[in-house]
Amino acid sequence: MQLTRSELRVKIMTILYQIDIYKQGKIPFEIDAVINENTEISNEFVKEVVYGVNTYYDELNDLANKYLENWDINRLDKTGASILRMGLYELKYTETPHIVVINEAVELAKKYSDDSVRKMINAVLDKYIKDNI
Repeated sequence: MQLTRSELRVKIMTILYQIDIYKQGKIPFEIDAVINENTEISNEFVKEVVYGVNTYYDELNDLANKYLENWDINRLDKTGASILRMGLYELKYTETPHIVVINEAVELAKKYSDDSVRKMINAVLDKYIKDNI
């Protein structure tokens, strides 16, 4: 079964959320095991983004905090923070068109976070593009 990129991003968000919970609880984990728990298929896009976000985790947090006005990524709900990290990673390290990254992140936030988080995600990604692209 072939999943769309949008469906894959839901899986990625879930995986990143789960990893964040493990990190917070100091629970040992292997990234591949978490990926395999959440996807029925092996997918390079999922692996690239999950490993990328984990590799650049602190850098992505710093980047998010730079653009979050009077706010900190750690104050966002874990789902919103995962969406934001994924969006920043895609903008910075992949060839995905900017408009697609923002649209996908906003759509995920509409479905899985509240409206204020959606607005923050949209604003951060937009500011990042204006400053860096």
